[in-house]
Amino acid sequence: MPTFKDHNDRAAAVYATVTAEHWIEALRDGRHVLIRPLEEKDREREYAFIKRLSPESRHMRFLAQINEPSDSLLNTLMDTDNQHRVAYIALAHENGHLIEIGISRYAATGKDDCECAVTVADEWAHLGLGTLLMKHLINAASKNGYRRMYSVDAASNIPMRNLVRALGFESCIDPRDSHQVIHSRHL
Repeated sequence: MPTFKDHNDRAAAVYATVTAEHWIEALRDGRHVLIRPLEEKDREREYAFIKRLSPESRHMRFLAQINEPSDSLLNTLMDTDNQHRVAYIALAHENGHLIEIGISRYAATGKDDCECAVTVADEWAHLGLGTLLMKHLINAASKNGYRRMYSVDAASNIPMRNLVRALGFESCIDPRDSHQVIHSRHL
C-alpha cells in the first residue's frame, strides 16, 4: 500500500504541470492537494464530484435532494468570472488522474456582499480541506472589494457550523425559515 509520501511524490509531477494560479496545500494527514480556480475544462469533474457525494452531502450543499446534476445546474456552477463569481476547485492525484475532492465558491449578491458555499467529498472530510478552500475564497472576496460574506445552510449542518465558527463567521437562524442558518463574516 502506498504511503502518503509516495502519494505526494507521484502527485508532485502532475501538480507541477499546472501553469495558472494555484496552490499546493497539505491536509492534516500529510497528503498534498492542488487548489486552483475552477475552469471550463472541469465540467466533467464537477459532474462526477456531485454524483459521488452522499445523498446527505448533496442535500446539505444544494438544500434540496439532487440525484442527477442537470445541464442547467452545471451551467450555473461553471459560470465564473473571477470577480463577481469565483470558485476554487481542490484536486487530488488518484490512480494517475486528477479528481475533484472539494470546491468553494462565492457569488455577488450586492455591491458589498457575496454568498459562499463549500463542499468536500465525503471521503476527504475532516482533513482541513474545507478550511483551506474557504481561506482562499475569503481572500479572493476581500481582494475583489466585498465587505461581507455569508452562507445560508441547513440548521442541521453541524460540520459547516463548526467550519464557519473557526473562520470567524457569526451565525443566526434565518428569520424566514427556522430550518436554515445564516452564517456571516465581515471581510
